[in-house]
Amino acid sequence: MLKKTLTLALILLINLTLNAQDKKLNIAIVAFYNVENLYDTIDDPIKNDNEFLPTGTQKWDTEKFKLKLQRISEVISKIGQDVVPDGPAVLGLSEVENRDVIEQLIATENLKSKNYGIVHYNSPDRRGVDVALIYQKNRFELEGSRPYRLKSSDTSFRTRDQLLVWGKLDGEEMYFLVNHWPSRSGGEQRSAPRRKEAALLAKHVTDSLFASNPNTKIFIMGDLNDDPTNASIVKHLNAKGNLEEVKQGGLYNPMYKLFKNGVGSNAYRDAWDLFDQIIVSYALTGNDFGTYKLIKAKVFNEPFLQQKTGTFTGYPWRTAAGGQYIMGYSDHFPAYGILGREVK
Repeated sequence: MLKKTLTLALILLINLTLNAQDKKLNIAIVAFYNVENLYDTIDDPIKNDNEFLPTGTQKWDTEKFKLKLQRISEVISKIGQDVVPDGPAVLGLSEVENRDVIEQLIATENLKSKNYGIVHYNSPDRRGVDVALIYQKNRFELEGSRPYRLKSSDTSFRTRDQLLVWGKLDGEEMYFLVNHWPSRSGGEQRSAPRRKEAALLAKHVTDSLFASNPNTKIFIMGDLNDDPTNASIVKHLNAKGNLEEVKQGGLYNPMYKLFKNGVGSNAYRDAWDLFDQIIVSYALTGNDFGTYKLIKAKVFNEPFLQQKTGTFTGYPWRTAAGGQYIMGYSDHFPAYGILGREVK
């Protein structure tokens, strides 16, 4: 009943938008998913993957890996499916070991018909995980990409690169910056300077794009390991939670109000955080719909993704917890944005 109500509410929202404009809209879904440790079972001498080997602490084997692929592909196939049957046109990923696991992911029964392409670079992260982006080739024309290395004041620190991808979504130029900012390991305050550095790097990338064209359409997506209200996002990235404060060449964070209303994408010690975010540039806001604009941002937290029993009922149903394999999906819910553009 809850799922049906949410679906009807979303359809109603879009219908109201259509009626207000008296126009029909094309819809596109842009999403992000932290897939929680998508490792294969092969020992990679370059990657720190010892934990996820048959002989490692996770006792990671082919059966577990195949179930993980099936689980994650099921989720991706269903994101925004109530609005667009084919799901996300563009999807950022984090915690993937290498390109090969992504190749196997998009080849699953759930995704092979979507015809996804891949953008991926190896990064220096100590855990051996990277960010990546997949895109439906019939909707997004890839023009270029590059990774940005986070150079920390702590020269021994190594983390994920930030991935910039650009091209045309249904013929419209857009940029996507995929992030997985440094974790809160060691405590939120102690680790905050590293997320500040990550935020400043992301701002440097977007400011460079705005310098060429203040109307550039940019998505900043990722597991930021901070909430929309934290200084890294509000102050250093300068992403506003109030649309009225956003000007040309600025950033709007639609997840801010979701978080204020109690929506989260991951939970820890009985508290919800909204680390997984979709942030957009000013050019993606507004109600004219002559070009693609953001209609709504959401967290994909359907019941099938939630822990069903025990102390953590309602939390994301993760792959492993407390050193025990529990056959779930991920410790994060995906985030996504719904875009609309007038049918011409």
